[in-house]
Amino acid sequence: MVPHFTPDAAALLLIDYQVGTLQLARTNPSDTALRNAITLAKAALAFDMPIVVTSSQEDRIQGRIDERLQRVIPDAFAARVQRQGIVDAWKDLNFKHAMERTGRRQLIIGAITTDICLVFPSISAVEDGYEVQAVMDACGSPFEINEAISRERLKAAGVHMTVTNTMVAELVDDWSTKQGQALVPLLFAAAPMQPVD
Repeated sequence: MVPHFTPDAAALLLIDYQVGTLQLARTNPSDTALRNAITLAKAALAFDMPIVVTSSQEDRIQGRIDERLQRVIPDAFAARVQRQGIVDAWKDLNFKHAMERTGRRQLIIGAITTDICLVFPSISAVEDGYEVQAVMDACGSPFEINEAISRERLKAAGVHMTVTNTMVAELVDDWSTKQGQALVPLLFAAAPMQPVD
């Protein structure tokens, strides 16, 4: 059974939304994945939830975090953990410690590539006793087989899979609240053909 995630118990982890790495998301177009990551970030901000951001080898082909995401979360971007090459972000002690400092046990994870950036830290977090929801429309893989195998691994490891609209609605819980009213437009802004930011 999937536990109910709440804003006061959850943190948002955003992994490797870098201009180079974005090009690897093809099963779900990179602009769509990025748009959904931005929607998650805006929802987290509305609830004053912790946001932990990480990147890998920004000085290489992966490049810097996409500016459209930077603009939405300037503080989290400034505090991002810049990994030097560790594939599983969870194994980077700086990232893990940044996440632990949030004090949250429910983790919402968005990571640009399903088959690398998402699968490893999601599984590692579950193994460490965290409740994890992986946001599957905020990521993508180079090929369909990569995506399918990654989803099988996530499910087998006990990672709960979700999508952006469902995750936002779960956090809101009641559209009549102040946050609910503020976040309704986000779901429409995330519709196809809308600008990423």
